[in-house]
Amino acid sequence: MRIRNDDMIIRNAEKDDCNQLAAWWNDGNVMAHAGFPLGLNTTAQEIQNQIAKDTDETKRTLIIEYRGQSIGEMNYYNMGHRVAEIGIKICDASFQEKGLGRIVLSMLIHELFIQGYTKIILDTNKNNTRAQHVYEKLGFCRVRIHENSWKNQLGELQSSIDYELTPDDFIDFSKER
Repeated sequence: MRIRNDDMIIRNAEKDDCNQLAAWWNDGNVMAHAGFPLGLNTTAQEIQNQIAKDTDETKRTLIIEYRGQSIGEMNYYNMGHRVAEIGIKICDASFQEKGLGRIVLSMLIHELFIQGYTKIILDTNKNNTRAQHVYEKLGFCRVRIHENSWKNQLGELQSSIDYELTPDDFIDFSKER
């Protein structure tokens, strides 16, 4: 996959991205919202092995580039029945809270709907209100809240919110920049 919108690109992760992905995934500040405040403790080689198995039909790890710089990562999983589950992290904190997440999410969602998916799902930590605001602006609907349903690496109870989006509800911001 390669999607371009002016100075933003979403592309498949490659071997050359594995060191950067390992740095992000091992950073507890980047990974805390996903339940890993101590990071994933993974290696570039483990990530390389993982992305080597990615296919358009199953799942993809994607890199977000802005003005030629890698600033984050996304992924999607084919859940079957024309449903895709997605995730996003703007990993470089200097690019957060600038509206870039909303735009790259729009780009990916638009492409997935073009490819024939009829529903996009995701979940987020209930404490991640910034992400919830973005998802709801794009048209995602809350499906359910799972109170105290899992524990993070520190053993702290966490709650999550499930969201879903259909083409009819999608508000596309990909042309906004």
